[in-house]
Amino acid sequence: MKKILLGLVILGWITFQVAAAESEWMTDLGKAQEKAKAEKKLVLVDFTGSDWCPPCRALHNNVFTSAEFNEFAAKNLILVEVDFPRKKEQTEQLKKANRELAKKHEIDGYPTVIVFDSNGKQLDKKVGYGGGSAKDYVAQLQKIKDKS
Repeated sequence: MKKILLGLVILGWITFQVAAAESEWMTDLGKAQEKAKAEKKLVLVDFTGSDWCPPCRALHNNVFTSAEFNEFAAKNLILVEVDFPRKKEQTEQLKKANRELAKKHEIDGYPTVIVFDSNGKQLDKKVGYGGGSAKDYVAQLQKIKDKS
C-alpha cells in the first residue's frame, strides 16, 4: 500500500512539474490580446534581455519557471516575451516589433513586466526584479487580477 501511495505522489509531482514547464510565451502582443479576450485572461508582457541581463535571468529562473507561477498563468494569463538579446538570433521583423513596443510603453530598464487587461488597458508596470519568491510574485498578480 505504501508503494502505491508513494508511486501516486511521485506521479502527481512529475505531472505537476511537466505542466508547470509548459507555459507558452508568445511574441506577438496583438495576437496575445486577441487570445486574452477570447479566454477572459490578463496579458503579462516581459520585456527582457534574456541572454545578458542578470535580473532578467533571475526573474525567469526564480519565478517564470516555477510551478506556482505556471499554475497561476495557465488559468489567468496570456504570456508575452519581448526580448532584446545580444547573442540570440531574431528576425528583423521581430526586432523591429520589439523596439516599437519598447518605445510605445516607455521601457527604460530590464526586466520590465507590464500586465494588461484583455482590452489592452495597462493595469500594472514593474521595472526590475529584487529577488522575491514565486509565491509572492503570484500573490501580487492575484491582487492585480482581483482589481481588474
